[in-house]
Amino acid sequence: MGVTTYTHETTTPIAPTRLFKALVVDSDNLIPKLMPQVKNIEAEGDGSIKKMNFVEGSPIKYLKHKIHVVDDKNLVTKYSMIEGDVLGDKLESISYDLKFEAHGNGGCVCKSITEYHTRGDYVLKDEEHNEGQKQGMELFKIVEAYLLANPSVYA
Repeated sequence: MGVTTYTHETTTPIAPTRLFKALVVDSDNLIPKLMPQVKNIEAEGDGSIKKMNFVEGSPIKYLKHKIHVVDDKNLVTKYSMIEGDVLGDKLESISYDLKFEAHGNGGCVCKSITEYHTRGDYVLKDEEHNEGQKQGMELFKIVEAYLLANPSVYA
């Protein structure tokens, strides 16, 4: 098994605590409201496993994440994708480490570290990461637009 790591930073005019609440703390409720392709997000067991189910006909049926850390004081979350169509037969898991920090005039910078844990001797291609990054940024921009249009939400 190999590990390929990518880092990324994104800035936004949204305050870090608001963005953290929307993307991390209340994502189970908010994401299905904002993304029609997401049917629901279910918590399993003690709540540390989250299963995101997609609507019928979607190219992805579901994604399952293991939540390792949700630190609302330091605005940090760590989780891993442990199951789902995205992993296919080449990836064991994908780990995410996100930190939301104050930046500029009340906005924030979201810093992410993504680790792809591959099966066997498979080497991840940059294009595969770029596609995943693109989808993650689409979600980020949808939430950002919602928060900009609704300044009292998660305030």
